[in-house]
Amino acid sequence: MTDMTGRTAGPARPRSLLLLFLSLVVFVILMGLGTWQVQRLYWKEGLLDTIDKRTHSAPLPLADVEKQFASTGDVDYTPVTVTGTFLHQGERDFFATWEGDSGFNVYTPMQLDDGRFVLVNRGFVPYDLKDPAKRQKGEVAGRVTVTGLARNPLPGKPSMMLPDNDIAKNIFFWKDRDAMAASAGLPAGAVLVPFFIDADKTPNPGGLPVGGVTIIDLPNNHLQYAVTWYGLAAALAAVLILRLRRPAKEG
Repeated sequence: MTDMTGRTAGPARPRSLLLLFLSLVVFVILMGLGTWQVQRLYWKEGLLDTIDKRTHSAPLPLADVEKQFASTGDVDYTPVTVTGTFLHQGERDFFATWEGDSGFNVYTPMQLDDGRFVLVNRGFVPYDLKDPAKRQKGEVAGRVTVTGLARNPLPGKPSMMLPDNDIAKNIFFWKDRDAMAASAGLPAGAVLVPFFIDADKTPNPGGLPVGGVTIIDLPNNHLQYAVTWYGLAAALAAVLILRLRRPAKEG
């Protein structure tokens, strides 16, 4: 049906209004995503600056790092030195990749001189060398000193997409410090340092585990993402403007 001017009447206008409304909703969402990425950019830049400053500082005694953790709850990437004895029979294996190979990061309890324990990520071993019997040279005995980076414990499972830890098979897909300690065969009443330590790249006997596996070069693509979302919002706005102006020109 047409009116006297020859223009289509009926449901066309309601459809146009619905299209306009939906487009505005999408525009707001795109702008929101872009702004969120800008906020993430500032956060990531701050994190990278903190990591750079901490990793280039001198290692601290464990007691100083513990004071920092008690005060701020954050010791991530802080260099630290500890001395104690490894309990290799209690090592926990965290599924990981290193230089393109799949395998495990070996978390081994270290008993400190004061009787407490700390979980030390000694480094990476290939998948087929998960069994410690296949890399006995690396099972160092006696009192040792390790320098590495303190790592914060995780408050919980990072993502629902991750599999649950298979404690029976000693395969951890996320670093559950309490579960690692509880399944490591530590003596009853054992007191655990409240964070992990990632050992540095000092070679272990036999070459395994390979230390220094802490990832410090974190990707920072948030600016690209922000430009993408804002660009899509601008393109949508341009299309809407052209669409809204076209009927006026045709009239």
